[in-house]
Amino acid sequence: MRAFVFTIGFWWISVLYVLMAALLALVPGRKGVRWAVKRYAKRMVQLMKMVGIQPEVRGRERLPPAPFILAPKHSSYGDGFLMYVQFDDVAFVTGDHLERFPLVPKVLEKLGAIVIDNCGGPEARKDLAASFAKAAEEERIVLIYPEGHLTRVGEHKRIRAGVWHMQETSQWPVVPVATSLGLRWQEQDYAKYPGPAVIEFFDPIPPGLGKDEMVARLGEAIRINTDRLVEEGRAWDRANGINRKPDRAKASLQSAE
Repeated sequence: MRAFVFTIGFWWISVLYVLMAALLALVPGRKGVRWAVKRYAKRMVQLMKMVGIQPEVRGRERLPPAPFILAPKHSSYGDGFLMYVQFDDVAFVTGDHLERFPLVPKVLEKLGAIVIDNCGGPEARKDLAASFAKAAEEERIVLIYPEGHLTRVGEHKRIRAGVWHMQETSQWPVVPVATSLGLRWQEQDYAKYPGPAVIEFFDPIPPGLGKDEMVARLGEAIRINTDRLVEEGRAWDRANGINRKPDRAKASLQSAE
């Protein structure tokens, strides 16, 4: 029943606010679209709470003065909503798959989103650099998922170099962010689980490091702290009798062994 209620609410809210944002995209300026998308994110967080997901934010005191680059773990479709409501104006990096949806391209354009080719390669890096340069001129906080993909709980992919190139261009600090939301709303799974869903900000990585060193530091901060938050969430599940399906990444690893 929890997943059914969530799914109905998700699509109802999404259709309503995408239509609203599309209409406001016809109005000059970005304020109208920003207002609609911010309300959309807030309603989605409220929907999470309705089905027992308990968002919790830690480490805001570690955030440097804006502008800076946010580099979070990405294991849930809900990650973006939780991140977006934390700040007044975020330029987020997204794949071009969103442009396949009706009305969305104009909304992304008005939001100043940084849209890149999902296939990667030199052209994607060039597009990322050009779009990021505009966001940097406006000194907006930039959100990029440095692994480039949604991942299963317990799964980690390599950190892509795009985040280092963005830092080199801007000379802004990069803030690692860990999350356990994937335990509650895992990637594309229909099931939803009650319990704490933490996002935690960590000490910023200063500019000036070599690519390999910066990428290694960022990957370690995200991996170690996400695993810690996930284990904390699993302990909460055990203490509260929450029965979950086995995480696919964990099950695959056990099969291989």
